[in-house]
Formats: sequence, structure tokens, C-alpha cells
Amino acid sequence: MTSLKEQMQSDLTSAMKSEDELTKATLRMALAAVTNAEVSGKQARQLSDDEVVSVLAGEAKKRREAAQSYDDAGAPERAARERAELGVLERYLPQQLTDAELDAMVDDAVRQAAESGQTGPAAMGSVMKILQPLTRGRADGAAVAARVRAALGS
Repeated sequence: MTSLKEQMQSDLTSAMKSEDELTKATLRMALAAVTNAEVSGKQARQLSDDEVVSVLAGEAKKRREAAQSYDDAGAPERAARERAELGVLERYLPQQLTDAELDAMVDDAVRQAAESGQTGPAAMGSVMKILQPLTRGRADGAAVAARVRAALGS
């Protein structure tokens, strides 16, 4: 079984052979981000697939934010490029949660926190601790936090 990073490297080779400039540039950027994450810290190490997904989720978030900024600045061509790069990155990310799925997960996590005696805004940390492993790479952290705040009434 190949790792996610190995799959990306293989796809980069294919993109180079087929002269797919968008995929080639995006995968180079993504692999550089993964490599930077591997060598940051005290000791260089190979990232797990979950850690690679976290890096790619961060890169995808950057593309979404950049696209929005370019739209706001009246640069639709650059926004389109960012969205195209986002499309390449999304090939390697898990399927994103739907609003209904995320709402159900938030409700369940709030219920679990309430069962352990934590309610209201003070339960925010406990609820997020339950949700983060379940939503990593599948939902934007800020969106999850906003839904938790709404569910907790804070």
C-alpha cells in the first residue's frame, strides 16, 4: 500500500509527463509543504498519512482564502487559478462533511460533554477535543468552532 505522499509523487511524475502545468505546480507546492513539515521540529521524520492530510488541509484553506481575497480585490483570473489549485488538492483530501453530518457530529459531541457534566460555553474545549479527530481534514476548524459555539449558546 502506497502512502499519500508517495501517491502525490507518482501523480507529479504523471503530470510532468502529460505536461499538466496546473497539477504539476500544485503538487510541487503541496509536496514542498509536506517536506517542510517533515523537517520542522527537532528531528526530521516521515509524516503519517493523517499528518499529510493535515498539511494538505492547511494548503487547501490557504487556496480558499486567497480565492476569496482575489474575488474581493476584483481579480477573477487569479481567484480562478486558486480554485483550480484547490481542486487538485481536494483529490488527496477525505470527502468533506456535509452541513447535516457536521451538525449531527456537533450535537453528539455536545451531548457527550453534557453527560460528563460540562455544559454551556465552558464546555467548548471538551467538545472541540471530541470533534477535532473526527473532523480533521474533513471540515474547516473555524466552521466547526462556530457551530460548537452556536450549539453551546455562547
